[in-house]
Amino acid sequence: MEELLNFLVKALVEDEKSVKVETEEDEQSITYRVKVASSDIGKVIGKNGKTATSIRTIMKSVTAKTHKKVFVKFED
Repeated sequence: MEELLNFLVKALVEDEKSVKVETEEDEQSITYRVKVASSDIGKVIGKNGKTATSIRTIMKSVTAKTHKKVFVKFED
């Protein structure tokens, strides 16, 4: 799942080397912290947050079998 998120974000940004995905998992949830360059944060979030919402929706559908809540947080 982390590989999918990494692939999606790298496809959107210009500076692929600055993309880092950190995973925090507990019994009820999985939190992905996506760090990108400051110049690329707007591309990842998108207009009115539509790109970020789409990424979150994809991650939630992929992790549906785990029965855990999924959170994706974007940082620069």
